[in-house]
Formats: sequence, C-alpha cells, structure tokens
Amino acid sequence: MSLVARIDAGTARVGVMGLGYVGLTEAVELARAGFPVTGFDVDPARVASVAAGRSYLVDVTDEDLAHVVGSGRLEATGDFERLAAMDAILICVPTPLSKTKTPDLTYIVAAVDAIRRHLRPEQLVVLESTTYPGTTSEVVLGTLASTGLCVGHDFHLCFSPERINPGDKAHPPATIPRIVGGITPACAEVAARLYRRIARDVLIVSSTEAAEMVKLLENTFRAVNIGLVNELALLCRALGIDVWEIVDAAATKPFGFMPFYPGPGLGGHCIPIDPLYLSWKARINGFEPRFIDLAHQVNGAMPRVVVTLVADTLNARRKSVNGSRILVLGVAYKRDVNDVRESPALEIMGDLGRRGALVTYHDPYVPRITVDGRALASVPLDDAALRTTDCVLILTDHRVTDYKRVVDLAPVVVDTRNATAGIVAGRDKVVRL
Repeated sequence: MSLVARIDAGTARVGVMGLGYVGLTEAVELARAGFPVTGFDVDPARVASVAAGRSYLVDVTDEDLAHVVGSGRLEATGDFERLAAMDAILICVPTPLSKTKTPDLTYIVAAVDAIRRHLRPEQLVVLESTTYPGTTSEVVLGTLASTGLCVGHDFHLCFSPERINPGDKAHPPATIPRIVGGITPACAEVAARLYRRIARDVLIVSSTEAAEMVKLLENTFRAVNIGLVNELALLCRALGIDVWEIVDAAATKPFGFMPFYPGPGLGGHCIPIDPLYLSWKARINGFEPRFIDLAHQVNGAMPRVVVTLVADTLNARRKSVNGSRILVLGVAYKRDVNDVRESPALEIMGDLGRRGALVTYHDPYVPRITVDGRALASVPLDDAALRTTDCVLILTDHRVTDYKRVVDLAPVVVDTRNATAGIVAGRDKVVRL
C-alpha cells in the first residue's frame, strides 16, 4: 500500500519528534483520529509521563491522554532507531535564540540528523518548528538529500507551522486552519492529506519559504502591535489617561481596529523569539527591519518599567524596595497555562530580588521556579500572605484567582494585567500599568 493510501486509510504510522506543548497536543489529535502514533523525546520524564497517561500540559487532559495511550494508538519512546518504522515524521522541537539573539537550530539539526540515519522511500517529513524562511529547503533538505534519496519522488518534505495557542479553549486545534508548503507540489499534497484528518481546513502555499514566513508574520504582527500598545500605555500614564479604557473603547469599532493590551513584557516561545528569527534573516539579506527592532526594544523594556512602577508605588507609601516583602501573583507567561518560557515574571522577580526585595510568588499552575539560580516554591494565597506583604504584584491574570479578595486584604496592589477591572472597593490601593 502506498504512503498516500495508508494516510487515507488512517493506518500510516506517525512519529512526532518533541513532546512539548506542540508535539504532545498534535500526537494526541492524530491518535484520536485513528493513526498509530509514536512520540519521540530525549527527556525520559516526558516519555514516562506519556506512558503512564499523565499529562504535563494544561491543554491535554489526563483523561484524553490516558484514553489514546490505553487504546494503543499513542506511545512514547526515547529510542530514535524506531524512526525507520514511521511513515510520517513531524518535527516539533524547540527553536530558541542563541546568547547573541540569533537563531539556534541545534534541536532541528539533531532531529534531522536522526531522521537522515533512518530515511527510506515512502516517508513524509514535516518541519513544524518555527524558523526563518529557507530552513526547510536549505538545512533540512540538504541533510536528507545526502542519503541519495530524491525529494518529491522517494520521500516528501514540507513545512507546516504550528498554530497552537496554549490555554485557548475557544480555538481547539481541529478548528485552526493548517498551512502547508512543500519542496514540490507532490510533497505538499501528501502532507495536506495527513493534516486534513485532524484539521477542518488546509491551505497549500507556494513553497516551504512561504509557509515559514506565514508563521513569522503572524507572531511579528502581534509583537509589533503589543509594542505599540505598551508604548501607548507609557504615554497615557504620563498624560494621566487610563490606557485600558482607551483600548476597550477603541475596540467597539467594528472595522479597522483589533485590540491589543499592554503588559509586563512578552513571554512564551513564539512572540518574544519569532520576530528575531525574521529580523536576523532580513539583515543577512541586507534589509534593516526597523519596525521589528523598535517593537523588540519597547517590549524588552517593560520588565524594567514594572520594577520602577513597584518602586514608585512603595516609595509613595514611604517604603523602599530594599527590605520590602513583595508577593507576585502569576509567573506563567500568560493566563491559565503552566509555561514559564521567556516569562517576564522571571526577569522582574530577579531584578526586585537584586534590589533587596523579599520576593515570593503564588501560581496555581507553576509549583516551582528558579530565579537567578534560586529555587522558589509557590506559596499559598491565604489571608496571612496577603495581609503581611508590602505589595502584591499581579503579573499573570489567572482566572482562578479571586482578585476582589486580593484587593480587600493586600495593603497595595500593582496590577500589570488589568485583572482588577470592575473592582470598586479598595480601588485607591490599586496601581495599574
């Protein structure tokens, strides 16, 4: 049976490399669609957790994971020799930045090298990790072609950007259209047939470079607009205007405006990083990406703005940062998730600690973190914690938190997320970004 026939029949063996928030979510979706799925990861703890049916993601329930594992449709392994048995291989590994803020393709290169050792005819390889335009055709294809196999004939190679939004219940993966770009049209069509089994809509674009650029545009669009509204927040503060009121009022316009909101800084794997992949690619091609760089500067300065806001708030109450007890609410990079990658909370807490503050935190989704090499555990949000602190700093607006109670009990609240909107009693104790 051909690869296309196995995909259409739902019998194609699918391997997912990298079981993070993208890989595990997609592995579960493919298994629920009936495919036999094998997840590959270098982390033994993840492999063991999947095997036990215990999810480490907020968007994948233990029940859903246990169901597909118990049915035999999903398994996890650290044995990359088993890649040879896969009909389709999806690469969902991290793409971080180096210390010099340039693309770090270490994980992609390692994954592709593992595939190269086991590549055979009638296999589909899809890169889903966000990266700069040209990665699939230059880095991935170059490695796989060294086997002597012919792309578009012996094997198929595509790029399809992941579009998962952690914590978003309104847009489950199956409702989000998939973008596919192939090295050849035949490659794209094979990948599209696979994705049509788990997505309602699949759009084939002209090339892998086009598909890679789609993802970068999506996240650069967000980064630039967040940078704009963060700068507007600073301007409104100088003018004595409520930026949250302004954005909400502007959002009533039914056309030509999309609301973005200020915050303590960018977090997560995508928005703080992806635009820098694009700006790096632009520079090596002789183009200076001024909008991207300006947005990065504005967004990157927000943690320092928050620290200054806390210092000014304490100073207005005749307290210094040095020696003050500061309780941080929420350290995840966004509400209702357990992901702290690139979270501005880590930078803010580190800066406050270096200034002598006694910093603790509460986050129902993140039991432990490390800040400046120091291990911290989430503290209970009890009455004593709120009453005995000098300042409560809201950095992530998790929905499970009772912010009215926080305002009632805390001496002062610095709110960087407008989590206290609508709370009237004790309003004089709230300082918003």
